[in-house]
Amino acid sequence: MKKNINMIIIMCALVAVFLGLIIWSLVAKKSEAIDYDKYDFANYIEGTEDNGYIADHVKGDIEKAKVVIVEYADYQCPGCATSNPRINKLVEEYDGDLAVIYRNYLLSYHQNGTAAASAAEAAALQGHWKDYADSLFSNQSTWEYASADERTDLFVDMFTEVTNGEGDVDKFKEDMGSDAVSKKISFDMGIGNRIEISGTPSFYLNGEKIDMTNVSTEDDFLEMMRELIDKNLKV
Repeated sequence: MKKNINMIIIMCALVAVFLGLIIWSLVAKKSEAIDYDKYDFANYIEGTEDNGYIADHVKGDIEKAKVVIVEYADYQCPGCATSNPRINKLVEEYDGDLAVIYRNYLLSYHQNGTAAASAAEAAALQGHWKDYADSLFSNQSTWEYASADERTDLFVDMFTEVTNGEGDVDKFKEDMGSDAVSKKISFDMGIGNRIEISGTPSFYLNGEKIDMTNVSTEDDFLEMMRELIDKNLKV
């Protein structure tokens, strides 16, 4: 009996991974027809037909910021979850001088990465992107290997929590599967592929990739980022 149960668990996990790969490939394929040459990847991108009229998501004040960093990340990526509170700390510390643009870059082997990105985009359509993104990262261990039904319930519960019960749950669930959200994720993926993202999280400043090779601790991360930010604030 125990052997049969273990086999069922393994089969369910394999199915989840397989479905995740299918969804990831469909999202990636949608980006192929877009003319990316008309977009400035290093700066804020407004909502257009290409991205489902969903503009870049930003931490900080994009209008006032003197330094803009672009982050490419996957909500199921452990390194992205680790970097997230550090980025929040820097944005708060530089209070108006720093803005961080977030773009989705999904890794094919993350079975729930696409669903998580869809949930974040759906929350964004009701004005709750930052809080929801923070919640996805901080609660990553609760949903990263959940089944399709389980993750939907978890994502809804998180949405209810970050909106203090005032969000439209039905709209949230509908938007998760909407064409607009799919376009936004595909658009971000297309940009990442054009600049040849090799892993997540990846950070760019003035269009140049930030070298994370020697960054292993929070102090290393903050020290390096502060040095780059301070240098560009003086320009």
